[in-house]
Amino acid sequence: MISRFSRLVAAFHGVAAAVRSRPGLFVVIATGVLVLDVFLPPLVLSLVRKPWTFFTFNPWLKKLPEYVGSAAPPGQKLDFLSRVALFWFTADGPFGVPEWGFAVDTMDVLRFLGMSLLVATYFVLWLYRREHGALAGLPGHATRAGGVAGAVVGVLGLSTGPCSVVGCGAPVLPVIGLAFAGLSSGTLALLSALSRVAISVVLVALAAGVAFLGWRVGMTLPSQARAR
Repeated sequence: MISRFSRLVAAFHGVAAAVRSRPGLFVVIATGVLVLDVFLPPLVLSLVRKPWTFFTFNPWLKKLPEYVGSAAPPGQKLDFLSRVALFWFTADGPFGVPEWGFAVDTMDVLRFLGMSLLVATYFVLWLYRREHGALAGLPGHATRAGGVAGAVVGVLGLSTGPCSVVGCGAPVLPVIGLAFAGLSSGTLALLSALSRVAISVVLVALAAGVAFLGWRVGMTLPSQARAR
C-alpha cells in the first residue's frame, strides 16, 4: 500500500525530473502563458470594443515601503495589499468616462503565475512521459489528449476568467462578458460568479493533472534518481 506521503514524494521527483529535462521549454511556456494572461484581455477588448489609449502602473506603489513600515495592523495591511491594483489598461470614452478598463491586482498576478507554472509543468511532464515511453496503465493517446486539452483549457480559462475591471458596471467579470456592450447588471453579476467558479475548477483540475502525471513519472524513475 503506497502512503499519501510516498505519492507526494514521487510526484515531486517526477515534476523535478521533467523540469530538469527541459528547463528552457519550461521557462518559454510559463512566460508565454503569463504574457497571454496580461495582454490577451486588453487585446480582445481593443478589437471588440475600442483600442486601449492608456496604460500605467499604480503611482501609489512608490509609497509601498512606507505603508509596509507603518503602524497599521498586519491583518489590515495584508488585506489591502492583496487587493491593490498594480497596473491597468483603459480606453477613453465620451464625457471622460472610460469605455472599458482592465486592472490587474496582486491576487490576479499570483493567479497568473500559478496557472503559468501549472501549464508549463503539465507540458514538460507530458513530453517527458512521451520521450520515456507510455506510463504503465495509461495509454499514450489518453495522456496526449489530456495534456493538450489541459493546456488549452488553462489558457482559455485565464484569458476569459475573472478580471478586475473598471467602467463596466461590475467589480469583477470575465473579459468575454466585458467585450459585449449592453449586458444587464444581473447578467454581469451572473458572469462574475460563474467566472470565479470556472477559474477555480480549471486551477484545481490542472493541479490534479500535474500531481497525477508527476506521480506516474516519479514512480518510473530509478531509485537513485528519486533520491536526488
